[in-house]
Amino acid sequence: MDVPTCTYITTLKVNKRFVTDTYEKYKNYVITSFVKSVAPVVIEKAEGAVITDVEGRDYIDCFSGISVVNAGHCNPQVLEAAKSQMGKLVHGASYLFHVQPVADLAEKMAHIAPEGLTKSFFGNSGAEAVEGALKLARLHTGKQEFIALQGGFHGRTWGTLSISGYQGRKKGGGPYAPGIAFAPIPYTYRSQWPDDPNECGYRCAAAIEELIHYSTSNDVAAFIAEPVLGEGGIIVPPFNYFREVKKVLDRHGILFIADEVQSGFARTGKMFAIEHYGVVPDILVTAKGIADGFPLSAFTTREEIASAFKIGDHLSTFGGNPVSCAAALANIDFIEKEGLCENARNLGEFARSCFSEIQQAHELIGDVRGLGLMIGIELVKDDGRAPAAAEAAAIKDRCLDSGLIVGLGGTFGNVLRFQPPLVITREQIDRAIHIFSEALEP
Repeated sequence: MDVPTCTYITTLKVNKRFVTDTYEKYKNYVITSFVKSVAPVVIEKAEGAVITDVEGRDYIDCFSGISVVNAGHCNPQVLEAAKSQMGKLVHGASYLFHVQPVADLAEKMAHIAPEGLTKSFFGNSGAEAVEGALKLARLHTGKQEFIALQGGFHGRTWGTLSISGYQGRKKGGGPYAPGIAFAPIPYTYRSQWPDDPNECGYRCAAAIEELIHYSTSNDVAAFIAEPVLGEGGIIVPPFNYFREVKKVLDRHGILFIADEVQSGFARTGKMFAIEHYGVVPDILVTAKGIADGFPLSAFTTREEIASAFKIGDHLSTFGGNPVSCAAALANIDFIEKEGLCENARNLGEFARSCFSEIQQAHELIGDVRGLGLMIGIELVKDDGRAPAAAEAAAIKDRCLDSGLIVGLGGTFGNVLRFQPPLVITREQIDRAIHIFSEALEP
C-alpha cells in the first residue's frame, strides 16, 4: 500500500533544491565579487513592505531595494499601469517620436518639482542622469569645473565616481576626471560643532568660498550635492547649509545640482528633500523611487538651461521607456493620493524616537538622524566616536536572521540604514524596531 507523501515536506524539499541550485548559479555565472557577500536569501515575491523567500519565510523590508520601492513592492496601481502600457508599446525611441507617457510624465515632473524646473530628460539610472546634468551644466555655463562634497556619492560610472568624495567606492578606478574640488561635508555629528548644527552649516558653507579661491581655476560650472547624503551614512546637513551655499554659488555664477536619486519621491517627508531647506536648485536629478522599481531616471531644469543642449549633444536609447514612464505616473499619483509624504513624516518621527530611546540604553549607538523614513543609526566603539563597522555588520546579519532587512553604509561602514517602503504600517515598524533592539544584545 502506498503511503501518502506530506505535501509540506515535498514542497520544502523542492524549495531546498531550488535554493541550492540558485546559489550554485550565482557562484558560477553571476559576477558578485564587488560585494562582501550576497545575502543567503532567494527571493520569490514581495508585496508592500514584506519580502518572501522561496521557502515561504517573510522579511520586513526596511531598505526598499536601496530606497527604490517607496510606494511598496508590487504596488497594484503601478503594476496595472505598466501592464496596460506593455500591451500597447514597450519601446518607442522616445526622443525620435512623440510618446504619450513620456509627455505626461514630463508635465507631471514640472508640476511637482521645485518652482521653475519645467523641462526633463529621462534616462535609465541615477548615474546616467547625474552625468547628463553635469554635461548640461557645462554647456549652459561654458565652464568646466565642479565642486562636490566629501562623503558624497553620485554613482558608479567613471564620471560620477569622479565627483564622489568616497574612497571606499572609488578605489581601483583612478585616476579620475580633473577639475573636481571637494568641499567639507556638513556632518554635524563628526564636525567641530557637534552640538551646534547652525554653526556647522555656516562654517561648511563658508568653506566653499575659500575652496573656489584656492582649489579651482574659477571656472566652476556647478556644485553638486545630495540634500541628504545616502551612501555617506544618512547625513542630514544643517537646515541653514544650502541657503548659505546658494548665496556663495550665486555670487560666482555657479549652478546648484541637487542629487535626489535616493532622497526623492516622499522619502524624507516631502516630495523632494531639498524642500526642507527652502532652496530651489538649478537642476534636480532623480531616479530610484521615481517608478517604484521600474528602471527610470530624470534630470529636470529650467527652460534656459535645458536649451543649452544642441543637436547631437545628448541622447539615450532606452531613456523615456514608455512602460517605465507609465509606471512612474501611477507611482507619483499613488504617492500623492495616499499621502505618503505625511506617512513618511509621521512614521519617521515615531521610528526615530524609538531608536533614540534604544540609544539611551546602548552606548554602541552614537547618533540617530534622518528625515522622514530615511534614517541612519551610527554605531561607535567609544566616546571618541571610533566607528564600529564590524559591530554594525554583525547587527545587520542578526536582523536578517530574525526576519528584518536593513541597510549598511556610511563612509566608515558603521551606519545602519532604515529606509522602508513608505507604505509600511505602524505594526511592521514596531516589529522591526523590536528585532533591531534584540539584535543589539550581545
